[in-house]
Amino acid sequence: MIMEQKTRIDKWLWAARFYKTRSAAAKAVTGGRARINAQRVKPAHLLQVNDQVRISKGLYEFIIDVIAISDKRGPAKQAQLLYQETSASIEKRESLSTINRQIRKDLEAPKKKPTKRQRRDIIKLRKS
Repeated sequence: MIMEQKTRIDKWLWAARFYKTRSAAAKAVTGGRARINAQRVKPAHLLQVNDQVRISKGLYEFIIDVIAISDKRGPAKQAQLLYQETSASIEKRESLSTINRQIRKDLEAPKKKPTKRQRRDIIKLRKS
């Protein structure tokens, strides 16, 4: 892991393993789903130590404090040393996760396929 003073935000997000590819990280930054210090930036924006990165992935939002800089992708254990997630962010994600688990538990899929008659009844309901 090369320790530098600054690196591109898309490279850092990729090295910190938030995205599988650099192009996916660049798209997230361009789309506004990854922000530095609450401001939209371009993928080539230089990230520094002590910056705060806000990453939105689906329903979840990560608020990350940058501890170290690297533009090389390494093992997951090394990637976790690059940042520290805020306690408020962890708490919010965990509560959202428990809510989602409960919703999925309540919405169980049917055990078997509907019969031909049941399918016809479903189609009739949808048309009316």
